[in-house]
Formats: sequence, structure tokens, C-alpha cells
Amino acid sequence: MLAELHLHLEGSLEPETLREIEPSLTLAEIDEATRYQDFAGFIRAYVWVNRKLGKPEHYAIAARRLFESLHAQGVVYAEVTISAGVILWKKQDLSATFNALAGEAARAPLAIRWILDATRQWGPEAAQPVFDFAAERRGEGVVAVGLGGFEAEGPALWFRDLFSQARDRGLRLTCHAGETTGPQSVWDALEIGAERIGHGIHAVQDARLMERLRVRNIPLEVCISSNLRCNTISSFAKHPVRDLFDAGVPITINTDDPALFGCTLAGEYDLARREFGLPAGELAANAFRFAFDVPGSLRGVSPVR
Repeated sequence: MLAELHLHLEGSLEPETLREIEPSLTLAEIDEATRYQDFAGFIRAYVWVNRKLGKPEHYAIAARRLFESLHAQGVVYAEVTISAGVILWKKQDLSATFNALAGEAARAPLAIRWILDATRQWGPEAAQPVFDFAAERRGEGVVAVGLGGFEAEGPALWFRDLFSQARDRGLRLTCHAGETTGPQSVWDALEIGAERIGHGIHAVQDARLMERLRVRNIPLEVCISSNLRCNTISSFAKHPVRDLFDAGVPITINTDDPALFGCTLAGEYDLARREFGLPAGELAANAFRFAFDVPGSLRGVSPVR
């Protein structure tokens, strides 16, 4: 059994799912639109996919196909991130969209929880309705809020008050940091209260930061293929996941945007073991350990692959 903690719904749409939503699309068009060389190019591809999600039914189809894929991989619990800030940016009805997603989650063959993501470079004013909506739907499967987008253009410290309010309203807190920028981004995420760090790989550049993560038991949601495909890390040999693990930093393994990165959760565990000699069983257990809302029936499970 496996759990996944860092997974963007909008990055999970395989070509066949996109064609189910928009039958006129060709495979060549999809390939061209989702080809990229770096993180900025990836964001352009991610936005292109988002634009194909034009109504709640499209989000429901995306969720249904994702849940089928996760179930086939032996995933029994997933925290799925929704780019709620992008939904609002598209002038779509966030409530209707979430209702469609919640309906699919209720029928899913695994336990689903939701993380609502604000786009950091648009600032705290644009993030406020995302955080408010998350608090309103906390009893309907929403467990956390997070920040995505361009780290350098939207410093975590901008969101200090929003994170504090979210915590007071019962939401858990995660934040992309140290993915495309240095360790200071991770320090800032910790300062505003992040309980988990999305990516965080550049924490390896700061021994004091790694010690803080170890002592405070704050995990990094590591996404190996994502880092390589976005060219934030140039090669397996330069990926710091082993150094982070050896320093005692808690690690979970994740796919991030599996369709755009051509990966699966099982494949990421294989990479972790084969390329870095990491203990897959321990890392799989970490995903359950650091999950925000694992159902009681799954607590204490022994993850197997």
C-alpha cells in the first residue's frame, strides 16, 4: 500500500484524458503544448492544461482518471492539490468545481483529501479567497492550504498573516520552497508555519537548515523526476535526496505532476532505491506518517510494494 502527498490534479492529465475532455485535440498538439526544457517552460505547459479544464465536469473527469490510476498503483491514500487560485483566475466557479471533485472523491476506490493551492506571485490579496474557501470546506475533505508558482516572485513571508489565520481555522499548512531557489526560501516557509515543505531540495546547501528540519521533524516532499525534468537538478548524480536522507531530514517520495513528468509513484520509489540506495519501505511509511488526515483504518499500516 502506498500514499501520495504531493500531487497536482492539473498535472495528472494524460493525453487520453485531455482528448476525453476535448476530443478535437490530436496527440501531436498535446505533445507540442506540453514539451518544455525548464521550470518556466513547465509552467507554460501546466497553464495550457489548465485552460483545457473549462467547466466542473472537466475537473471531474480529470479526478476520476487520476483516482483510477492511483488505485491501479496500489495507492490507498492521496492528498491531491487543486490550483484553486488558477480556477479563480480563469473566472470559474470554485464552489461548483469543488463540488464536482468532491463527488468523484466520494466514489473513489481510495481515500482522497484536498489541498487548495494559491498562486504566490499574484500576492496575498489573490490568495485570500482561496484560503477562505478552504476553511469553508474543511469538513468536506479539504485538509490544507499551500503556495505554488514562482518562488522568487512570491516570497513566502508575504503570506504570514494568511497562514496564521488558516492555522487558527483548523487548516494544515504546506508550502513549495527550495525547489527553484535556495535555502532561504525554506527558512521563510518555516517562519510562516509550514508543516511540510514541497520539494525543499536546496535545503541541502545549509547544514543548519537541515538540522532544523530534522529536529522539528518537518518533511520534504521530494519529487525526483520533477526536479530532473524541470532542470532544477541537472542529473541523478547531482540530486541531493541521498544527502538529505543521510542528514536525517524526513523525506517522502512523490510524483508532483505525473503526466507532465512521465512518472508514476511506483516508478519514483524504484528511482529512489535504484539510483540512491534509499529504503523504499521506510520512505513509503513516511508518507502515512506525515499525511495530514489518514483515516483510522489506514493508521499503522505496513506499506508494501
